[in-house]
Amino acid sequence: MGCLVLLRHGQSDWNAQNRFTGFVDVELSDKGRAEAEKGGRLMQDIRFDRVFASTLKRAYDTAEIALAASGNNEHLRENGGWTITRHDDLRERDYGDLAGLNKAETAEKFGDEQVHIWRRSYDVAPPGGESLKDVVDRVGPYFEREILPELQAGKNVLVGAHGNTVRALLVALDIHSPEEISSVEIPTGVPMIFDSENGTPKSYRFLTGE
Repeated sequence: MGCLVLLRHGQSDWNAQNRFTGFVDVELSDKGRAEAEKGGRLMQDIRFDRVFASTLKRAYDTAEIALAASGNNEHLRENGGWTITRHDDLRERDYGDLAGLNKAETAEKFGDEQVHIWRRSYDVAPPGGESLKDVVDRVGPYFEREILPELQAGKNVLVGAHGNTVRALLVALDIHSPEEISSVEIPTGVPMIFDSENGTPKSYRFLTGE
């Protein structure tokens, strides 16, 4: 079984502004690029065979910065770029009508409880957007179809992802239940390395260098 590492993108400009982002394709902040570089240095002992990422630039930019900083993955460079398989199924949760809105101002308008439900409930979607369950329903099958066979073939795989993409995958892999996942925090730019059991990732730990 190969090694699986998930890497939530570094801080984005809209993360820094406390705005709902979702499918909006925003840039990494300077802090986010530094987080991605630090994450790459923490992965310098891992030689990746495949890299997957969301089609949103904050995710694949993070993966590219991390690969460069790792110093151990130059074999993945091709024609001046990086060999990364990008797919819409790995995108962040769609926040629909909330995209672009400041989270604190949205809470003032709709109430803290309602916004908390939109943000952290498992099966309630914000207006015009996706619930976390919806994300599980697209991320889980993609993982089973495209990523798991690579791991089972002994390949080391890096996935450049988003906070809710990671949460969804943790549910799809039965590592956390739908009831637990709302309290799981995924830090930006910190690699998550998984341990496997019977051919499937079953537990994880964060690589922090501490």
